[in-house]
Amino acid sequence: MDKEVDPHVLAVIDEMRLSGPRLTPVEIVAKMGVFDARDKPFDHAWLATGDNVIATIWAEHVNLGAGRRWFCLESLDTQHRAGGGTRAPNQVQRAKDRLALLKRTFDAGQGFRAVLQTNRVAIAELEINKGAKVSTRVRDDDEWHVATWEPEQKLAVLVRGPRGWVPDEAEVQAAKARGGVPQAEEEPAAAVPVQSSPEDVQAAAMDYVLRHFRGYGYKAEDLTGQNVGYDIEVSNAKGATLLKITVKGTSNATPGFQLTSEESACSAREPLWRLLVVSDAGGPTAQHKIYKPSEMSQAPGFQSLG
Repeated sequence: MDKEVDPHVLAVIDEMRLSGPRLTPVEIVAKMGVFDARDKPFDHAWLATGDNVIATIWAEHVNLGAGRRWFCLESLDTQHRAGGGTRAPNQVQRAKDRLALLKRTFDAGQGFRAVLQTNRVAIAELEINKGAKVSTRVRDDDEWHVATWEPEQKLAVLVRGPRGWVPDEAEVQAAKARGGVPQAEEEPAAAVPVQSSPEDVQAAAMDYVLRHFRGYGYKAEDLTGQNVGYDIEVSNAKGATLLKITVKGTSNATPGFQLTSEESACSAREPLWRLLVVSDAGGPTAQHKIYKPSEMSQAPGFQSLG
C-alpha cells in the first residue's frame, strides 16, 4: 500500500504515473516487449523481445541507501511468503520463474528492466488476499541489476542505477527489519536433505523447456517415449520444424547424463538435432544452454557412451 512506500520513492512513482500514458498494468508490460503479457498477468518477471528480462519491483520493498540509492532484498526462498507462511504450488512456480530470470541476468553480468508497483493491500497480504490488486504500475526508465546473489543466505540484492555500489551490512539489516524476506526457520537438527530422483530432475527439465519455447509463441511437442532420438520438436506458427531437441536435466544430486544410443545416432543424421541441458532443473535457478552435435561434449555433465 502507498503508506508502506518510502515518501521519496512514492513521489518518483507518482511523477512517472502522471507524465506517462494511461495504460493498464498488462499493457505496460506488453509495451515493453512481452507479446504474451495478457497470458501471464500474474507473473512477476517476463522475458521480452531481445532476451531482455523485465521484473516487478514492489515499491513497498524499496529501500534507500547511501546517496539515496534504491535497492531491495530478493528472497531466494521459493517456498515461503515474505509475510510468513508456505506458498501455494502456483506461487512457488512463479517465484522459481522469477528467480531463474534474475539469476540469468546476474550470471551474464546484465541489467534488467523494471516495472515499479504499489498495491491496494498491505504487502504482507499480497499472496494471501484474493482481493489483492495493483494500485499503480509504471515503467522505470532506469536500469536495475542484481548486485549480489548469496544462496547460502537465501538472499539477493537488487540495485537501481549504475553498478559499483552495494548497500552495507547495516543497510541490509535495516531492510530486513522492514520486511520483504521470509524469516529463517529453524530446521530439525537431524533433518535429512530431500534429493530429487533422476526421473524427477528430467521431468522438471522437460517442463522447463516446454514452457520456455511455448512462452515465445512456438509450438513445442513432447515426443518423449516415442524413441525417435529426441524429446521435443519445436516449430513455428506456420508449422515449419525449427529444432529437434534432446533434453537433459542436471542438479546437485544428478550432475551427469548420457545420451541413449538412439539419441546419439539421431545427432549424427539429423541436421536440426540439438542437445539442451537444463542445470538446476526443478530448482530456483534453473537455466539452459543449447549445444550442436559438435559441441555436446563440452556440456557440463556430459558422459560419453564409450
